[in-house]
Amino acid sequence: MTRDDRSAPGASTWEGLPTEARNPRSTELDLLPTRAAVELLIDEDRRGLEAVARASGELAAAAEWLAETLEAGGSALLVGAGTSGRLGVLEAAECPPTFGTDPERIRAEIAGGAGAVFRAVEGAEDIESDGREIAAGLGEQDLLIAISASSVTPYAQGAIAAARRRGTRTILVTCTGPERARGAADLVIALDTGPEVLTGSTRLKAGSATKAALNAITTAAMVRAGKVYENLMVDLRRGSAKLRDRAARIVVTAGRVERDRAEELLELAGGEVKVALVMARAGLDSGEARRRLARAGGHVRRALEQPSDTGPARD
Repeated sequence: MTRDDRSAPGASTWEGLPTEARNPRSTELDLLPTRAAVELLIDEDRRGLEAVARASGELAAAAEWLAETLEAGGSALLVGAGTSGRLGVLEAAECPPTFGTDPERIRAEIAGGAGAVFRAVEGAEDIESDGREIAAGLGEQDLLIAISASSVTPYAQGAIAAARRRGTRTILVTCTGPERARGAADLVIALDTGPEVLTGSTRLKAGSATKAALNAITTAAMVRAGKVYENLMVDLRRGSAKLRDRAARIVVTAGRVERDRAEELLELAGGEVKVALVMARAGLDSGEARRRLARAGGHVRRALEQPSDTGPARD
């Protein structure tokens, strides 16, 4: 894109943003002893998390939208620029190993492309057309989650505008006040974290708050979608020694079996923790355990509550 393709907000727009304001608690930051500076940074992060807690209703609605999207066969796209974009990439990348999701079902795009995750691409956030292009493939069954600390990032605004034209539901996660972002998306999560300790550096308090918000959205959505039993991640992918061990420990704990039996059940279940759990608790073979889970929509608890209609396990 050329400079003419950029669509940056005017100077007055930036000047009035809470995320660009000076924090009265840190006006002498350069004079503070190191420990005092660290304590101030941590205390401001705490205030950011309090702002996330105040948005619990909106976060719950976002989680429900995400769960509904996945259950309907749609996909979720997280978009953002700079720190916001990197947090979206991180959130999407964590879902497959933790919850066994298809990487194409929850994915992320950052302004400036994949390389911007590791090295800043200055000015990429100002190219609204790139945001429109990224969202062009979405449909009515999908969900767009735009992340913009300021709420006015052109890249994020372009993605929201394109998604809305295609009938896609849109969510904006922002760290500005609700009055400033009202109507910017179908659902606005305005965390209102206020000014940063280091003026304008939204990788600090705003970044911490945004990460907490995204954690809440995706994790609560996965609980609703049946990827959690009790407080255990029963759809994890056993891609490392740690995760293989965790899978076995989950089957031991929730399946109420010894370690050797848990590993045997996981082998019979093709490594699927859910299947192994239902086999362990209901005394079923792998085929019937899978059928029960299918009837239960993938929810382990619902599968275990079904009446037994088979003979002894054959596995």
